[in-house]
Amino acid sequence: MAIEFLKGHGTQNDFVLLPDPDGRLELTPGRVAALCDRRRGLGADGVLRVVRSTALGLPSEGEWFMDYRNADGSVAEMCGNGMRVFARYLAERGLAEGPEFLVGSRAGDKPVVVHPDGTVTVHMGPASVTGASVAIVDGRDFSGVAVNVGNPHLVSVVDGDVAELDLREEPRYDEDFFPEGVNLEFVNPLGEGALRMRVYERGVGETRSCGTGTVAAVAAALHLAGTDTGESTVDVPGGRVTVTMKRGESTLTGPAEFVARGELVDEWWAAQE
Repeated sequence: MAIEFLKGHGTQNDFVLLPDPDGRLELTPGRVAALCDRRRGLGADGVLRVVRSTALGLPSEGEWFMDYRNADGSVAEMCGNGMRVFARYLAERGLAEGPEFLVGSRAGDKPVVVHPDGTVTVHMGPASVTGASVAIVDGRDFSGVAVNVGNPHLVSVVDGDVAELDLREEPRYDEDFFPEGVNLEFVNPLGEGALRMRVYERGVGETRSCGTGTVAAVAAALHLAGTDTGESTVDVPGGRVTVTMKRGESTLTGPAEFVARGELVDEWWAAQE
């Protein structure tokens, strides 16, 4: 059985995309981890399975569901960069009518807009501030704002250059506050309406970008400024995105690119557990 794949990225947050309309692939954690391994697999920050919502029996008004898995094989609720890549795939394959449509996710249905230049806007829903906590990097405490964007984040606005932080190892955090783990963002304000960010993603490690993380970063920065509305660019190692925040709503706009397509070798797939 030929298993088609595509490789794509959103601001260098990269994914293996697996078209599986009827949900026939046995997508085990071991197979996901092998696919994402940069030595024994294709290499990626995560896997996007393109599957009909009805095939998974999940509630969604969208025909297509983004079944997203982290690089360690764990299931994740939402991925903003992945959603842009997913949406562009549907549009270019003629699987969605028009440039605006709904995509299902474990964080709910997400309206998307695919623009003529290949960028994609995702309506991310609310970004809710849920409290405060601390991240510890190399023995240093960084106070942070906890934000839920359908998945958990802790955003620390830091005084020093975020480029100097050592994120080779996972920063420590309050596991009682975040029992399911947390995505950790470290942010520098660059002036009005502009941020710089690095991120350590739950189940992955440091990545070049995190879409939900950029939304969380803007929500936290606005919260610290005493407001919940505004717009900001966010520069990440992989590029730039734009986030808008309104009360109860947020959008994420940025690029989505494909770099390769092919087929997985049947014997390799079968050998993964």
